[in-house]
Amino acid sequence: MALSIRMMPAVVLLLGLAPGLAAAGGDSFLAASRAGLAGSSEEDFRAAMGSVMGCGSKAASTRLSAVEHALQPMWRVLPKNSKGLVEWRMVRYLAHRYFTQQSSLLVRGFEPMRQVNASDLGSAEILSAKGSSVIDSALESKRSSDGFSLEDATAMIATLEELIFNAETTLLEAAYAKERKPTKGGLSHSELSRVMEVYMVHWMIGDDQQAIRLLLANRTLLQQVLPKWNDVKGFVEGVVKGMEFTAQRSPKLGRAQAALGRYSFDDAHDAVGDITRTFASFWENECQLIKESLVAIDKRGTGRVSLKDFYGANADGEWRFGESEAYLRELGALDESSPWLGKQVIIPNYLQGASNCIVSTKHYLVCCVHECEAVLNEVEDAVGAPVAAPEQILPLVGNMTNFDDEPPKIDDALRTQLLRIAETHGGNVPLHGRLFAQWLHYVFPRECPFPHKAGVHKAVSPQQYGQGYIASDTEVKTHSAKRNESAPMLAEHEEAQWMSQWSEEEELHADYALQLRAPWESRSPFMLGGAAVVALIVMVMKAGAGSAKKPDAYNFGGAFDSKSHFV
Repeated sequence: MALSIRMMPAVVLLLGLAPGLAAAGGDSFLAASRAGLAGSSEEDFRAAMGSVMGCGSKAASTRLSAVEHALQPMWRVLPKNSKGLVEWRMVRYLAHRYFTQQSSLLVRGFEPMRQVNASDLGSAEILSAKGSSVIDSALESKRSSDGFSLEDATAMIATLEELIFNAETTLLEAAYAKERKPTKGGLSHSELSRVMEVYMVHWMIGDDQQAIRLLLANRTLLQQVLPKWNDVKGFVEGVVKGMEFTAQRSPKLGRAQAALGRYSFDDAHDAVGDITRTFASFWENECQLIKESLVAIDKRGTGRVSLKDFYGANADGEWRFGESEAYLRELGALDESSPWLGKQVIIPNYLQGASNCIVSTKHYLVCCVHECEAVLNEVEDAVGAPVAAPEQILPLVGNMTNFDDEPPKIDDALRTQLLRIAETHGGNVPLHGRLFAQWLHYVFPRECPFPHKAGVHKAVSPQQYGQGYIASDTEVKTHSAKRNESAPMLAEHEEAQWMSQWSEEEELHADYALQLRAPWESRSPFMLGGAAVVALIVMVMKAGAGSAKKPDAYNFGGAFDSKSHFV
């Protein structure tokens, strides 16, 4: 929870959850994997993944169809090889975006900032929780093949969904035990509601059993620690009533008792799955309150607030903004690139930071809605390809609006940046690379996070970070006191300094060999589009101008200075 922790007893500060995989789901997956991967064919891979879904069942088929339908728009624009397949890096990118869009889940192992290499495949940690060698063999087998198809990606993502669902069994059993209810018997509506409330305390607080016992025994303390507890109870009650309505309208096979007001463990488990899928949408209002508080002190409209104002708000009573400077740096939420503006908290990076994820489990986090996904989806839908020319992107993005229904301000510097990205890649901009994500951040600075280079920062929860994730009173006072200092003269530097964090280093999520050409393979300047011709003319004029040098933020370096590598 976003630093109501500053007000909690120390015993309640740890966020985290370590549910075990359900024996049936995990073991059936491993058994099928061992039996079916000898041939390492595409059919074997899907069979191993599909075993968790209950291969051949109507429910499994329906779920696979739903997942594939959700993936189709993104799959259409991914860079593929000559056989229409994609690399593993693009599969994990696709899976991350799927879970982000569907449930605001950050699946551990699929973090975008994670460095993927020969020693770390960057696979979902839940896949290897009960047998890393088997799972790694399955993935390595497919990675070594020609690539992954849409059906492969669908099977893997549906498997992950089922494993996450199965992993919640242990926690639900704990809630039943706390209420002294047998998992084999049926529950009334009131009994089920009570079990679900206990489940929510376990799910939201984490694995600190002493804290859970205290909270369940003291409802006054519970409402102090979780100020929105009554709203959470209302949300859970709504999920239970929705399940009841569905049971009465369309009873499941073997669940006849649900239609009569008696609910089995399987019914409760279904409700738990609904909670995981929909809780982020319910909690989003809290995320927007955090954003509104930050936007109110974003004095320059750059999607950044000075660290002194961030802590100043905390000193003035805004309890949310209490993360330490070191922890903000670890999360990638701190911009320290400008000597003129000083240290700044990046609004979208902070919102997406692990400290603002309301639930943190062993296998996933439930985070705030990723607002930039809507922006990228709109670009992908309009372009319909993995790459696009700047003259296609500029009017498209220019006609969009941010979440406050305001049009973006694409100035000359941003136009130049986009042209330079295209120039680096032989005339087109890859939509699934770090440089384009960086450009979107500066166009939509409050919605799109700044994309740091892979391996530099980590999605570390407060519990994982340990002591020191909360700013001390001295740290808060020291920074907030600087609000009274006179600001430096920024008139000639401010416009340049707001983009001081810009980096020329590209990182592509896949091999774009079929979609891009190297800069030296580009056509003659006279064959390029009008925008590129203008850019080349401008560069020639700048080269001859000598002393007429732009401020640093405009000096992006030569077209071939950019480093480019895969992540």
